[in-house]
Amino acid sequence: MGTEKELSKEGEGEGEAYPMKGGDGAYSYSRNSSYQGEVRNAAKELVSEAIVESLDILKFSPSTTIIRVVDLGCSVGPNTFLAVQNILEAIQLNYCQNQAVLKSQIPEFQVFFNDHVSNDFNTLFLSLPTADRRYHAAGVPGSFYSRLFPSHSLHVVHISYAIHWLSRVPKEVIDRTSPAWNKGRITYSSASDEVIEAFSAQCANDMARFLQARAEEIAEGGLMILILPVRPNGTPHSQVTHNIVHDLLGSCLVDMVRKGIVRKEKVDTFNLPLYYISSQELEAAIERNGCFSIERMESVPPLTYSQKIAPLTAEAYAFIIRSVMEGLIKAQFGEEILDELFRSFSKKLEDEVSLSDLVDKIVYFCAVLKRKAIN
Repeated sequence: MGTEKELSKEGEGEGEAYPMKGGDGAYSYSRNSSYQGEVRNAAKELVSEAIVESLDILKFSPSTTIIRVVDLGCSVGPNTFLAVQNILEAIQLNYCQNQAVLKSQIPEFQVFFNDHVSNDFNTLFLSLPTADRRYHAAGVPGSFYSRLFPSHSLHVVHISYAIHWLSRVPKEVIDRTSPAWNKGRITYSSASDEVIEAFSAQCANDMARFLQARAEEIAEGGLMILILPVRPNGTPHSQVTHNIVHDLLGSCLVDMVRKGIVRKEKVDTFNLPLYYISSQELEAAIERNGCFSIERMESVPPLTYSQKIAPLTAEAYAFIIRSVMEGLIKAQFGEEILDELFRSFSKKLEDEVSLSDLVDKIVYFCAVLKRKAIN
């Protein structure tokens, strides 16, 4: 997701924007997203196989002269371009395997790169591949929780490492009069049942909007591919790696309250707009929507700590989190706390947790959905 992560309204009903830190500086997402790229790479074979086996190009051709692909939540950096290249190669292989039936040329490709309006699209398109690029590129700003494209105009939709961002923090968790007020915490994972239920309900509502928007945009036989970090079924929220890491970041903010650097009221009204869905919750949302068949729903081959970008030190991991969270934290607490906050966070990562154990326990899912027949 784009320029410095700022809190801004994207329009009525679209919620709030949380773009990644833009540019190419030390804390930018483009320089600190190699880990997310490793997740994409681990899912590469699953995505390719799904497109070759499940993309119903016979429903598109010969009348279709343009295949439209979109990467939702593209952010900045090379990951989005590598994902798109993999998708296009798989589509081309699908066409080649069906050439005897199709008896037509492979269509042209149009690729859309989507993220919030405040995403750093300038940096993104400055790094757009030029050599051997076989597609026409366009940026599409806006929230993926709302409609972005004409009806049934898309053939492949891809979203990786983005759907765990909610459209907004549930209102009740920052309401002092609510039983779900999440006082003194920035995540839901170790909070009361009321807080967890508020985040779960917000996620369910967001997923319903997301799936309905895509159902209206994807052509019959088209695919949607989701790669996302998940909470293993039955695992307590407090034991999900991402939540453990974010709770540690929250403890650093609480420490700054004790030192008088941050006002307590600021922490009491700050929550990260994140929720890690389980595969059961995801399947239930898809079934409620009713417009997609589940072609695949499986774990991405696990990334072990030794396979990560080397060295994945506490400092390097803190840089990753800063590139994602900086603008959000800056909007609430101001820029002046950032360096001290993330130095403290890096030290706690090194002293209080086993980073290798935490990273090895992260579970990612690849879900491949096909648009059912359109009545």
